[in-house]
Amino acid sequence: MTGTGRVLLAAPRGYCAGVDRAVIAVEKAIERYGAPVYVRKQIVHNVHVVQELESKGAIFVDEVDAVPSGSHIVFSAHGVSPAVVSAAAERGLHAIDATCPLVTKVHREATRFARDDFQILLIGHEGHEEVEGTAGEAPDHVTLVTSPEAADTVEVTDPERVVWLSQTTLSVDETMDTVRRLRTRFPALADPPSDDICYATQNRQVAVKKIAPASDLVIVVGSANSSNSVRLVEVALEYGAKAAYRVDFAHEVRPEWFQGVRTVGVTSGASVPEVLVRELLAELAEAGYVDVEEVATAEEDLVFSLPKELRTDRHGARDARAMGGRRTP
Repeated sequence: MTGTGRVLLAAPRGYCAGVDRAVIAVEKAIERYGAPVYVRKQIVHNVHVVQELESKGAIFVDEVDAVPSGSHIVFSAHGVSPAVVSAAAERGLHAIDATCPLVTKVHREATRFARDDFQILLIGHEGHEEVEGTAGEAPDHVTLVTSPEAADTVEVTDPERVVWLSQTTLSVDETMDTVRRLRTRFPALADPPSDDICYATQNRQVAVKKIAPASDLVIVVGSANSSNSVRLVEVALEYGAKAAYRVDFAHEVRPEWFQGVRTVGVTSGASVPEVLVRELLAELAEAGYVDVEEVATAEEDLVFSLPKELRTDRHGARDARAMGGRRTP
């Protein structure tokens, strides 16, 4: 990798308040109860974070039936269905719910609209933990819509009683396109009471839109199973970047990406600790990209308190105030 150029560093980037809360929850649970503490699925979708927590005593499992009875288990930031909560209780597990409060909001919307006998068109990715958790709140009322194209063929029982909800980590533009296409077919389609796509997802996409037109190359730090990280690559290309790639770690950057590249845009998904971005910037500096300009489009100061199961800790208030910034697990 050779070159002499500049870096446009997007802000906001990296950890959001919900991710920070979830990671701290696992750390605090290990401190309080001792290792191991079990976590259903990945606490957040990031390889580095999972590896770090495993080194501290977390054990990640796919389902609660893999957890010894009486153990402590943390539910991931993506949320779980009521069936998972019941299964954990039946095994006598001590559950700590680290679901992002913004995901919990969508769960409550699903429950309320199902109670009012609406058909819920849930815009999201099939198989994603968040979608499974939300659909599990009202399985008889939820129909998954996986893309704008799927909106053209989805069937509803009563076009007068239909509402849309969405996964929180989607592309804002693609979701709105899906909604427009749904509304063309179902003019009575109701909106959720507030935007389901989370503030952090929207802010990171806006920041990438700002740097993409001036970037010959955009590098997004984030894992392959991180929906919001993958979307950032797509948004960068859509808004003018000549090329865009996703990496988990700086060493994955390929020399051939930099042929003729003067300006590199850099950002990271909402589950990515800042240390990984700093490692990428160091790699770029060695290749001659030493002029770093941070391009800020918003400031984030949202803070979520720890899960209620951990709030009785005498350090809880201090830890809660620490959340919302970019921290390294």
